[in-house]
Amino acid sequence: MTVQARTRNWSLPFASVVSGPRSTSWWGMVVLILNEATIFAGLLASYFYLRFNSVLWPPQGVKLPELTISSINTVILIGSSFVMQWALSSIRHGEVNQLRIGLAIAFLMGAAFLAIQIYEYTQLEFVPQDHAYGSLFWSITGLHATHVLMGLLMNAYIQVRAVYGHFGSDRYQGVENVTLYWHFVDVVWIFVFASLFLSPYL
Repeated sequence: MTVQARTRNWSLPFASVVSGPRSTSWWGMVVLILNEATIFAGLLASYFYLRFNSVLWPPQGVKLPELTISSINTVILIGSSFVMQWALSSIRHGEVNQLRIGLAIAFLMGAAFLAIQIYEYTQLEFVPQDHAYGSLFWSITGLHATHVLMGLLMNAYIQVRAVYGHFGSDRYQGVENVTLYWHFVDVVWIFVFASLFLSPYL
């Protein structure tokens, strides 16, 4: 028996499709999401605790959050989740070009969300040091923006791998993990938007 034959006999079998709960990386992403969700839950709980124990919220002299731009931004971010899901569905059917297009569009939408949020920051008349409201507002939205940025970096990494042909109908776990994370980021924003932008008007 040749060395090549012996090596081939000792090689491990290749599983054509390992995705979802069958994948250890999927569970790793789920654990990460649960940890991050706990952090956001604690911050939002702190926000409402202070709100319901304050005579005036936001503090006197602080304008209510502007809804028009933030609503448009919300539509952009939530829409990117549908694009990411389309990209994932495409690669599950072996459509590599559609995967690349979907990832690129989702990346641009996420980048647009961040750009608009930075613009919104420039319009704020308070800083975190001013009061508890300002501290929580900047902390929660800033932490979420950091998660969006991390999602964009993951997206960029997946795009590079897609260019090199690392994905196909029998191999797409990386795309699935990033899509799962991106959905989490978008769902968290729904809670952030409802709490920080909508609830003060109620």
